[in-house]
Amino acid sequence: MHTIEWQKRGLLHSYILIWLKDSLHVHRVDDFISAEIPNPQEDPDLFCIITKQMVHGPCGSINPRSPSMKDGICTKRYPRHFLKETQTGQDGYPLYRRRSSQHGGFTANINYRGSEVSVDNTWIVPYCHSFTKIFNAHINVEYCSSVKSIKYLCKYVNKESDMTVFEFTSGENELNEIRQYQMGRYISSNEAVWRILNFLIHE
Repeated sequence: MHTIEWQKRGLLHSYILIWLKDSLHVHRVDDFISAEIPNPQEDPDLFCIITKQMVHGPCGSINPRSPSMKDGICTKRYPRHFLKETQTGQDGYPLYRRRSSQHGGFTANINYRGSEVSVDNTWIVPYCHSFTKIFNAHINVEYCSSVKSIKYLCKYVNKESDMTVFEFTSGENELNEIRQYQMGRYISSNEAVWRILNFLIHE
């Protein structure tokens, strides 16, 4: 199940739900989803993709003006805590394994605004090795293990299109509600082309 949305920056954004035929035990999550920097010697291509596409932010003290920051705290809860093993989370999402360098984890130096920043596994967004290598893109993959999380995702996947309210003023003092406010859909040029060519929005 998927839906396409646009984030006012040109490129589309897809939300996809995949139901597995057989339930996935928490001990097998690491076979499909990782939140760690891969070994640069074993898989240099994946290492380059992850350090380029799947590092959150950075935010916090490195970049306090990051869009994810609110009242001095990252709304996406980064950097995360180190964990030796994946654990089942209380909100239906697992707490993924994030090993420190002392326990076999890797670090990487990334270029951020002209300066070199060292990042570790606490900054990595969960991903699937196969998807990331095939598409070479930012693909956040999460394992949903509770009805609560599935209900949230189904609601998110089926949410309505974005709307905007804007006002026209003419210099006259009279109050004309029709002229003062108009509801309108926000459609970018890419979304317009997508719809003109009849590409699927939901499936």
